[in-house]
Amino acid sequence: MSNIRNNSMDKIGLYDWRWFDFLEDLIKKISIYEIKSLELPNNFLYKNTVSGSPKNPVKVSTSTWACKFNKISQVRAACIEGQGTFSVFNLLIHPSNHYDLPFFGADFVTLPKGHLLALDLQPSLKSDPLHTEDVWSRLLPIHKYWQSFFPSGGDIPKEAKSFFSPGFLWTRLPLGKESDTLISDYLRPAFNEYLSLYIDLINEAKSISNLRARKILDGQKEYINYRSTKDPARGMLTRFYGKDWTEEYITKVLFNF
Repeated sequence: MSNIRNNSMDKIGLYDWRWFDFLEDLIKKISIYEIKSLELPNNFLYKNTVSGSPKNPVKVSTSTWACKFNKISQVRAACIEGQGTFSVFNLLIHPSNHYDLPFFGADFVTLPKGHLLALDLQPSLKSDPLHTEDVWSRLLPIHKYWQSFFPSGGDIPKEAKSFFSPGFLWTRLPLGKESDTLISDYLRPAFNEYLSLYIDLINEAKSISNLRARKILDGQKEYINYRSTKDPARGMLTRFYGKDWTEEYITKVLFNF
């Protein structure tokens, strides 16, 4: 697969990347809209390096797939592959603040010690029933069904709780064939059902007043600031690509306005 990418919607060419089917599912579902690419500097469309020791080098490749469409300011997926040593699919769908929509977030990470898997429709205003009530009433039955197939991922930091919904699907799995089956047979359909609900919400969303839009914007900024400040990939990316590239990538591509 070619790694030459001229825009943010070009095909991701990461060899043996675990999460390719999930990205394809995303693209297929949102292709009902008139999606447009986002302008990103070339060094964020695709970048690679060699990590590890001289005796055991690991080629690391990072690609960013991104687009926008009506009601959605940005869809972006950070896709990272380290020759089977680790594999990452970090997806965020950032809605326009002129609609009362949550964020869509998926963070699927494979590391040498196991899989960390998180999926949610994340609120901008968790304490506001107008923002959450309709979403959660439809999300919770979906979450209850799919979470039943996975062990709990454990507690999340107290400061993070305001940025997750009660429908937060969160698990940790060991490496192995059993986990591979759970990912393909249960995590992937769960991802698609969460995404289908989100698309329904997009289709139903009506524009809101400017006063309400400013309130949503404040909540979105708080969420984005938290994600940018606390991004757990910062250390890993800095090790691979250096501090300057990493900080620009996190603040101007992954979590930005």
